[in-house]
Amino acid sequence: MVRFIELFKPFTKYFFEIAPPKKRVNFNEKLMWTALALIVYFIMGQIPLYGLGKEGAADPFGALRVIFASHRGTLVELGIGPIVTAGLILQILSGSKMIDVDMTNPQDRALFTSASKILAVVMTFFEALAYLIGGVYGKLGVETQFIILIQLLAAGVVIIMLDELLQKGWGFGSGISLFIAAGVAQTIWWDSVAPLGPMSDGRFYGALIAFGQALRGGARLTEAVYRSEGLPDMVAFATTVIVFLVIIYLNGLRVEIPVSYARYRGFRGKYPIKLLYVSNIPVIFAAALFGNIYFISQILWSKYNQSGANFWLNLLGTFELKGNQYSPKGGLVYYVVSPHGLANVISDPLRALMYTVLLVLACLFFATTWVQVGGMDARSVAKQLLDSGMQIEGFRRSYTPIQQLLSRYIPTVTVLGGVIVGLIAASADFLGAFGSGTGILLTVGILEQYYQILARERLSEMYPAIGALLGK
Repeated sequence: MVRFIELFKPFTKYFFEIAPPKKRVNFNEKLMWTALALIVYFIMGQIPLYGLGKEGAADPFGALRVIFASHRGTLVELGIGPIVTAGLILQILSGSKMIDVDMTNPQDRALFTSASKILAVVMTFFEALAYLIGGVYGKLGVETQFIILIQLLAAGVVIIMLDELLQKGWGFGSGISLFIAAGVAQTIWWDSVAPLGPMSDGRFYGALIAFGQALRGGARLTEAVYRSEGLPDMVAFATTVIVFLVIIYLNGLRVEIPVSYARYRGFRGKYPIKLLYVSNIPVIFAAALFGNIYFISQILWSKYNQSGANFWLNLLGTFELKGNQYSPKGGLVYYVVSPHGLANVISDPLRALMYTVLLVLACLFFATTWVQVGGMDARSVAKQLLDSGMQIEGFRRSYTPIQQLLSRYIPTVTVLGGVIVGLIAASADFLGAFGSGTGILLTVGILEQYYQILARERLSEMYPAIGALLGK
């Protein structure tokens, strides 16, 4: 019987692939390729889609764009959404054992990676087609729709290749992480200091500039700190800073298990099990799930259910058009989109509660699933330690006792980590944090990963012997 994952095998030989470097790429070269990938992405985000006029200004994603690193009406209209969605589908199928994949087998692991890439292209085509069929760009001719579809598909392939370029060892980290962090940082900077205005309250857009302007104008402190129009203010700025500090603090909480290297006596270290064991992975997948629910329900509503006559589609979601964005007003989609800002939370506390519950449950599910799929469970970690020649001090060098020790901590921190990141993301959204709570969570985790990657690269380049120990 042919396994599901093997169905992708015939397509891999005809699919594009970035070849891994044949020799070691030094630190400066990796830095150059990483910067180049980011520059290309930013340039694509400034190039408007050819053939797209001023019609169809309604934005189906709106505030979710910062998480998907996308820009309205440009080549990166879809952002990293298709890549994350493809990974989400395969992770769920694998985690639920609906498909048989042995991640300890190099061939299965390579095939799983290829399947993710192929499915990402399929999802790019599907999402681009859904945009056009759903009328997001307004009424366009068949020829114009075809041109836009080709542009979005080509841009999606470029984004996938940029991500693979970095992951294959030419640069640092992954393209997905890099683009998310850059997009969130850009949003935070813009909301903090953008000299755009005056706005509806007579002040500039940026929170810091508007605060200074209000104080100079003799406004009361409460009016200077809080802007009821939903514009960036000092409450949101303070929330953003506090959320950053809280996440950084929680990232530092860990249990350290003493380990030693069996081949070299005296070589000791510590294996850390962090409180946020699965880092930002659950939030990425939860955001992708909620974003796709939003996207699909909006397309179905605008195309088939604007009158609200279909009961089943009403359960999925109903919308109203506010300005140039679709705003959910009922159904499941109403509860998977955060009521951003304190005023919206107070006006509808039930929605805030349901959103928090759904987000926490989604993060919990993806945390436990990722631990199994990503080889981070107690069984896999025990095997990795033994295979690398490490042993836990005070225990014989045997698989069973090491697994039992790790089982005391890993399941607990997996559940706690999933719940904590869900609560932080929801709370930050409710207080109007710049870049959204999910975006800040992702950015802190990504910056920490990059710090570790850069430190390890520098260390292995300066001391090749240590680099050999690190697997470089």
